[in-house]
Amino acid sequence: MKKYWSARARELTPYVPGEQPRNRKFIKLNTNENPYPPSPMALAAIREAACDILRLYPDPECTSLREVLGATYGLKPSQVFVGNGSDEVLALCFQAFFDPDRPILFPDVTYSFYPVFADLYGLTYREVPLDENFAVPLEPFLEENGGIVIANPNAPTGRELSLCDIRSVLEANPDAVVVVDEAYVDFGARSAVELIDRYPNLVVVQTMSKSRSLAGLRVGFALGNEDLIAALNCVKNSFNSYTLDRLALAGAEGALRDRDYLRATSMKIQNTRECTASYLKKLGFMVTDSSANFLFVSHPNVPAKELLDGLRQRGILVRWWDKPRISNYLRITVGTDEEMKALCDAMTELVEGK
Repeated sequence: MKKYWSARARELTPYVPGEQPRNRKFIKLNTNENPYPPSPMALAAIREAACDILRLYPDPECTSLREVLGATYGLKPSQVFVGNGSDEVLALCFQAFFDPDRPILFPDVTYSFYPVFADLYGLTYREVPLDENFAVPLEPFLEENGGIVIANPNAPTGRELSLCDIRSVLEANPDAVVVVDEAYVDFGARSAVELIDRYPNLVVVQTMSKSRSLAGLRVGFALGNEDLIAALNCVKNSFNSYTLDRLALAGAEGALRDRDYLRATSMKIQNTRECTASYLKKLGFMVTDSSANFLFVSHPNVPAKELLDGLRQRGILVRWWDKPRISNYLRITVGTDEEMKALCDAMTELVEGK
């Protein structure tokens, strides 16, 4: 009935996450989770932290983790902010950097949490249409605005925006913050972290959920100019000083120390992605160039919703949106080689049967 809801809550259309099945066993290719387990170093650190010290609050400054993150990315700890998953970090960015009277910009086909955040915080925004190949057009982001959010690689398309283009956006907007959401950057894209010390208006947001297989731990982080990080801390400490628990802090630090494991698992996923893309193209699918751990695909003869339902009947979950421009596309997470073979076999049945 929403009788006791606030006016703001009644107007919201919340983000809908991918299905998390509870009963039937599925091949889960719908939420971009990593098919490989976390680093053994991360798991060992979590086990060590699971002791009687859990009765004490964690470090509200996340000092040790920020030091390791700074060392990993060549930054000072004061240029690092950590939060409870990158979604929380992004939400804090929307509060810390954007004002209601200056519209922010993001693509029309991108991570669907962005308009949710904007509506939640009463921000005005303009969605910039991707071109016919789902590439991010540069020119609209060079115009006057109150801030920019770009997922790179983009979701759900997987396409990468070049570092040269990101630099152009930063230089054209010296009075606005540019947030680059790099949730999937470790799967083949080039990070904008190297630009941070040259551009005080740049914030890079990353997550431990994807390439480091820690989606269940909820750790995200932002990297940027010290003044921007101070703004994030100001907002965070205005409602919750203890955003990360002791297990999350320990596991994230352990994962960061195991760089070889990150490289090995990310390379496995990239190789599987390319093999799967090649197979689907032979079946007649249009597959966008992906630098992420998923593929964005469409078939000219079989509607995406029909493929979605057919795959589910065969025990495979993928992601579909009933939205303009992308209603005939599926986003398919890259799983193990065995899981992707099952997907390809099912797609063959569905396409050839049609």
